[in-house]
Amino acid sequence: MNNPDLSRRTFGSVVVASLATLGANSSPDSFAESGANAQKPMKIVCVGGHPDDPESGCGGALARYAALGHEVTVIYLTRGERGIKLSSLDAAARIRTAEAEAACQVMGAKAVFGGQIDGATELTRAHVEAFTKLLAAEAPDILFTHWPIDTHLDHQIASLLAQRAAVASPKRPQIYFFEVNTGSQSQGFAPNTYVDISAVVEKKKSALFAHTSQDGERIWRDHHEPVAKFRGREAGVEWAEAFVHLNRDNKLGALPGIAAIPIGKP
Repeated sequence: MNNPDLSRRTFGSVVVASLATLGANSSPDSFAESGANAQKPMKIVCVGGHPDDPESGCGGALARYAALGHEVTVIYLTRGERGIKLSSLDAAARIRTAEAEAACQVMGAKAVFGGQIDGATELTRAHVEAFTKLLAAEAPDILFTHWPIDTHLDHQIASLLAQRAAVASPKRPQIYFFEVNTGSQSQGFAPNTYVDISAVVEKKKSALFAHTSQDGERIWRDHHEPVAKFRGREAGVEWAEAFVHLNRDNKLGALPGIAAIPIGKP
């Protein structure tokens, strides 16, 4: 950007998403009374590589959509089979599947599993076709998935599968990329969309804390709490999640169904 006076906070295409008025006393229960709930319910789908990735990257946004009455589905490409040391793949899968389902219950989402193996995910024609059928069954209006150049191969493959399936979908969902462990995994991530999660941050934390095998409380404290605070400062709210909107229509990056206000405005 050549103009030094044009900052991220004043760049008009960067927005904060808000379900209500951003009042300090807003609660998830009050969201259903806002004008944003007047529209037809939408299908929201998030595709993540492992249990705890969607919760980390967009758990707040998912909780907000669920509170508005939209149908939310989380597709975990794997069951996190290699995420527990000294456990067999089957044993770890059982534990982490239960944790993912508990986390989804907190967020108000349905858990679906993509059938690939943690640390051995593949991007083949057969897997693309299978995942395209899986996503088509959900028919999303909005699709969240990993930033495609995350350092983790499973994240990359989950993102590419989601994108290929979205392209093949007759509904052509709007795609929003989320960040995970920015700086160490999500690299070169420059968001153009922000969501105020101040009213649902406790739900996001609870969803992460459901992943006890991964020490969800430490993950929040060491990684996601600093990011959520930083994105909040960028957006002018207390807590925020940030996304890159794959902008195909040259519109503002606001999430559909969630009222938007320009950065820095009350």
